[in-house]
Amino acid sequence: MFTPFLEQGVNRRAFDSGIMKVKLWNLRDFAPGNYKRVDDRPYGGGAGMVMLAEPLFQCLSAIRQERGEDREEAPLIFFTPIGQQLTHQFVQTWGSNRGAILLCGRYEGVDQRFIDLHVDRMISLGDFVLSGGEIPAMALLDAIARLQPGVLNSDESHQFDSFHENLDGLLDCPHFTRPEVWQGIGIPQELMSGHHEKIHAWRKEQSLRVTRQNRPELLEKKKP
Repeated sequence: MFTPFLEQGVNRRAFDSGIMKVKLWNLRDFAPGNYKRVDDRPYGGGAGMVMLAEPLFQCLSAIRQERGEDREEAPLIFFTPIGQQLTHQFVQTWGSNRGAILLCGRYEGVDQRFIDLHVDRMISLGDFVLSGGEIPAMALLDAIARLQPGVLNSDESHQFDSFHENLDGLLDCPHFTRPEVWQGIGIPQELMSGHHEKIHAWRKEQSLRVTRQNRPELLEKKKP
């Protein structure tokens, strides 16, 4: 799943240039026996399978040995619906540090003993359940990669994205391009004026409007 992600699109520049490095570890390489089992039935019964703690521990130990870093330098992030929601602030924090170890869960879950002993942060994309942690991991990598210098065509591109501090944490305003009229709809006159202050004021007003309509809770967070 990760190979096409690392080799395509704008963010490929982050990985090709070495600004960001990603190494994939196959958990089955650390599982015993001919079948290389990484999961088993849950105690207490119920549907689904649970990821075994020992292969996870052996894999984590090998990663830490290769990196030569402890958990403070390379924390273990586990993607799970019970984690804190991924935010722009989180992405910015991790976009400027030395990196992390990302655990992509599968099946019904992970043995809680491994989580209690070794997981440092639990992250969720939102209030829904995915088949595994690969998509959230790619979402985090994508969000971090585009913040790195030289990845986007302009380093200013991400500075006016939704949630950025330049927008006071609000949503981005609408954007328009050619033609000037499309299906009978024209461009807002403010954007056609060439007056930078009017354009700035219009974009700020539209950012507030879009946020109020779509994510009013963001405005509530800004209240003292």
